[in-house]
Amino acid sequence: MTESKGKKLRDLITIAVNEGASDLHLSAGHYPTIRVASGLIPLMKDGVLAPKDTEEMIIALLGEENANVFFQDKEVDFSYSIPDVVRFRGNAFFQMAGIGIALRVIPSEIKTISELNLPHVLEVFARKKQGFFLAVGPVGQGKSTTLASMVGLINKERAEHIVTIEDPIEYLFKPDRSLIDQREVRINTRDFHVALESAFRQDVNVIMIGEMRSIETISAAVTAAETGHLVLSTLHTNNASQTVDRIIDSFPATQQPQIRMQLAGSLLGIFSQRLVPRASGGLIPAYELLIATNAVSSLIREGRTHELDVLIETGTKDGMIDMNRSLSELVKRGEITPDSAYQHSFNPKGLERML
Repeated sequence: MTESKGKKLRDLITIAVNEGASDLHLSAGHYPTIRVASGLIPLMKDGVLAPKDTEEMIIALLGEENANVFFQDKEVDFSYSIPDVVRFRGNAFFQMAGIGIALRVIPSEIKTISELNLPHVLEVFARKKQGFFLAVGPVGQGKSTTLASMVGLINKERAEHIVTIEDPIEYLFKPDRSLIDQREVRINTRDFHVALESAFRQDVNVIMIGEMRSIETISAAVTAAETGHLVLSTLHTNNASQTVDRIIDSFPATQQPQIRMQLAGSLLGIFSQRLVPRASGGLIPAYELLIATNAVSSLIREGRTHELDVLIETGTKDGMIDMNRSLSELVKRGEITPDSAYQHSFNPKGLERML
């Protein structure tokens, strides 16, 4: 990589950091672009990136050996750090004009649940000794940050062995009271399922799985939660009821009764979140929380997951949180606009009655 191209990459990273960007996009045929508070801003002064620019940038980000693998596979997830400056979760891919690179900024500091404006009830789940907890939502809505804050609380309060299985590793944990081993898929282990099966022989207390991508991983995660481990993970689903359906429907019909029983017995809760533009700038989370009460477990066991939404809406006394209630409270506090609330609501007509 030429010295000028190396400087260009460093300069673009510096701009992203200084502007408080959440993402940096480097795509051939386009201006370098940053995302600030959910809006995309092209860096037009830097000119349109040529195919050669992004090719040299990805070599710099991955190193030549890993870049050669990327050129064969056409896409890759990776992490990249500049010590004491910034850490990124990256994805590179080929598109019509050349290579595209998406870099998500990973804060060096792991914030607490309070600092993230998340509900304190998440601390209750972090203090559990066993069970299955999921943070769900679309890409870029803060799921990994939420789990990191929960792991951070465990690390601060308890002497546990924590194993994280990620692709790639995002937040870097500094051991406090806990022993924390972080494993990256393809670098430290072959895949999520292999690492999870191996964790059973590692005297582990808490397992954080970056994402459940296969039936084998889901099955092993549920089994781990049943056998005395606290398992934290994520799924790209919209809400709690969809999450339960996604897990069960991923299995063949003959295995679905068994996974229903296992999930009903091991589930602690499902936390669905959205990052909503704040009226004063920045982002603030709105969320839905399903808590696995006896009634919830019964609905899962009996295949009546379509009734879970009603339980959440009426389950305030049990600590559950309805997304519309979360959004309406943010509107009433002046944190977000009604328009933003409607855009992020699962049920806009129901929200209208609350505003």
